[in-house]
Amino acid sequence: MTKVEYKHTHIAAKKKLGQNFLLDKNIPKKIVRESGIREDDRVLEIGPGFGALTTAILETVPSFTAVEKDPELARFIREEHPQIELIEGDFLKVPLEPLAGDGKLAVLGNIPYSITSPILFRLLDNRHLISSATLMMQHEVAQRIAAVPGTKEYGILAVQMQAFCDVKYLFKVGRAVFKPRPEVDSAVIRMVPKAADPVEDSEGFRLFVRRAFHQRRKTLWNNLKEYYDTSAVPEATLKLRAEALTVTELVELFEMVRVMKEDGE
Repeated sequence: MTKVEYKHTHIAAKKKLGQNFLLDKNIPKKIVRESGIREDDRVLEIGPGFGALTTAILETVPSFTAVEKDPELARFIREEHPQIELIEGDFLKVPLEPLAGDGKLAVLGNIPYSITSPILFRLLDNRHLISSATLMMQHEVAQRIAAVPGTKEYGILAVQMQAFCDVKYLFKVGRAVFKPRPEVDSAVIRMVPKAADPVEDSEGFRLFVRRAFHQRRKTLWNNLKEYYDTSAVPEATLKLRAEALTVTELVELFEMVRVMKEDGE
């Protein structure tokens, strides 16, 4: 178990929590700068750890909320940064409505690789409470979120995120600036929820996307025929694979089909 020393404090990085602590102070400053947060924003940090990003946020926002699951690190942050409202708990379970109040949350965080997808979908489900999310994550996942049609990275994650948020890949972060050193590189992305959803049935659209990409080598016709009436869709479109369509085109396709079967995939 790797122990990390910070200001004479020794805390073991817990593998089960996916902890990798950022050592380079310039990167947190860059994350804050790219996030565009301002002094009066309502900021929420996910997993402050030893407070590298926390310290950088405090240079812009004098007080904000952070959620930390690890009791040892939560105690450290309380002692080191008493001006922060520290919630000791699991971000996936902490209610966000009270934190947003009558406004919206600017979310920042260096999120654990092991729960990146659950965190992303929690943010997506609560997009009405969020003004932006600037997150560091595994480089491969960041590439998948920001991917464009026709690439191997483009798929379910890209379409579901880009349909409801404006996504920007910001910069790559090498693995050498973390302790313990992870086996992969990281990257920072920024997501801003769109002013209006492109579809009325957002859950139905997300299911449609999963089905459309279910077997990537198959055509849209083969992936969708079991679940949807596609009679209103041009035949040429149905002969394509999902990866050939833009997010906008997939939204338009979803509006053309009619559900025939709800259960299963």
